[in-house]
Amino acid sequence: MSDVQVWIKETVTQNPVVLFMKGTAQFPQCGFSGRAIQLLKASGVENLVTINVLDDPVVRQGIKDFSNWPTIPQLYIKGEFIGGSDIMNEMFENGELQALIKG
Repeated sequence: MSDVQVWIKETVTQNPVVLFMKGTAQFPQCGFSGRAIQLLKASGVENLVTINVLDDPVVRQGIKDFSNWPTIPQLYIKGEFIGGSDIMNEMFENGELQALIKG
């Protein structure tokens, strides 16, 4: 396992909610990342950790390899990969996302 893979694994397991995204929670750099932040806020998330993949190409590729998922954003809750903004949207609409976050 590469250094970036180890770091990603530690990050997603040591924080309850982690979003790998383009930009920051305050300034998302793509519509999907912005939507992901909106959904998380609407779900009552606290202690959200965001990782800006645009800051580091190694992390940007590393998270895709880690999850075997080709797109950003990527949401992890309690160390488990949840999915991207489309999956988050579906889960929000049926109440699953809120239930997972309130855990």
